[in-house]
Amino acid sequence: MNLQETQKIEFEKLNLHEIKDITSTIIGERTKNLRDELEELLLQKELLEKNIEKKSHELQELKYSIFNEIESVIDKNDVTTLSKLHQAKLQSIDLFDLLSETVEGAIITALEKSKDSEAKNMIEEIIKELTFETIKEGTLNTIRVRKILSTILHSSIEIAEASPNFSEDILEATLKGMRSGLIESIERFKKRLAFMPLEAKHILIEDYDTIMQDLNQTDILFSQVVQTQANESTPTTKKTLLELNSKMHYDLEELVHMSKETALVMKEKFSSLAKTAVKKADTALHSNTAKEAKRMGTQAWGIAKTALGTAIKSAKNAIEPKQ
Repeated sequence: MNLQETQKIEFEKLNLHEIKDITSTIIGERTKNLRDELEELLLQKELLEKNIEKKSHELQELKYSIFNEIESVIDKNDVTTLSKLHQAKLQSIDLFDLLSETVEGAIITALEKSKDSEAKNMIEEIIKELTFETIKEGTLNTIRVRKILSTILHSSIEIAEASPNFSEDILEATLKGMRSGLIESIERFKKRLAFMPLEAKHILIEDYDTIMQDLNQTDILFSQVVQTQANESTPTTKKTLLELNSKMHYDLEELVHMSKETALVMKEKFSSLAKTAVKKADTALHSNTAKEAKRMGTQAWGIAKTALGTAIKSAKNAIEPKQ
């Protein structure tokens, strides 16, 4: 229906239903080409998204394959080299989508393969490593960090509730590991800010104001994650978590100190820049390979075991008198 035909219509004599019918007809006729073009673009978009997801999955699987090939040529008894390889793997594989299964596999392996006296320290080291490696994969913001910490703690709670004899040790080690991993992530962020030239456009900041606000309340974020997960757990687990979180009050002072230092560095370096910095792409690769996640959990345990063993040996050497 063209303009001349539209002008002949006596709209003032029509009721609402009739006006709706006429306007729908006009809109349908006049927008047909645009709607066809839009449908074609949406179809292309859907196909592109499916292809991106497929290629992302293939990329993740190829990474696994490459690391497995390298591992196959290393002597199984060469624990040091294998630990270094697994460390490189944790830093190369996209952990976020596998985080829950990896945490679960790592804690179970620590309980099965470590002596009772070592398991707690082992779990703390594992959680610290996984927290740090996962956070550093992308941008530092409250939503992402909260999701990571919540995922780790939730997985840990499930194992703790299934292992009542070790429940408190698992939960305490998890909270301490999460705190240490978060501190290490913020410290790394601070160092990168300190040496980043003002001219740099690709900064690890999504939004200046949001990051500044987040850095000044990391202790609150941490406690909120614990409180939320506690509320969703059994009464026994809730009681344990809240008691442990209360005891960690002074331990969180280091987290607060590091966060405020980082906020100060950021303010000094970037307050003169535009409030919204260039967003760094946080590529989300998807993988549902539970078997690989469990394998990586076991490898995370191995890395922690090696690191802990070195630390204990160094401590003993420092304490024992030389002959």
